[in-house]
Amino acid sequence: MTRSTETVSFQFNHTMIRVKDPKVSLKFYTEVLGMELISENAFSDFTLYFLAFDHSNGQKSLEEKKAERTNREGVLELTHNHGTENDPNFQGYASGNSDPGRGFGHIAISVDDVEKACERFETLGVTFKKRPSDGKMRHIAFILDPDGYWIEIVPTRLNLGKGEA
Repeated sequence: MTRSTETVSFQFNHTMIRVKDPKVSLKFYTEVLGMELISENAFSDFTLYFLAFDHSNGQKSLEEKKAERTNREGVLELTHNHGTENDPNFQGYASGNSDPGRGFGHIAISVDDVEKACERFETLGVTFKKRPSDGKMRHIAFILDPDGYWIEIVPTRLNLGKGEA
């Protein structure tokens, strides 16, 4: 489909999820998934963390990546409302996959080899929602981040078959 003149510059930049403890979440997204923290913006009662994969093979500086944050696709924003990490009564956020709060489903990360990635996640103690061997869709997996958000692990080339347009 040819894009209209009005929308030709539009791109999907980022999605945001709220996290209870940024130290735990940042460790997960950087060490388990390999994303890089490209920007951190602290305000009086919340902090925003922007993460993305480095597609420059280390050629771009952190300052360059930070400057390009709103001009790229595939950025994940973690929002931390200060105090939640120390609040024993904090119940967490709705992941979107259960009531109440059903709506948001998951983010997805594509990998060259789903089985190999899942073996690595297993050794790192990551919680699985669905392993490749579970259910009908045996070529994907779902892992959970520290706040219970679902992360779909898909192969870089995915053919959904019959219903694919």
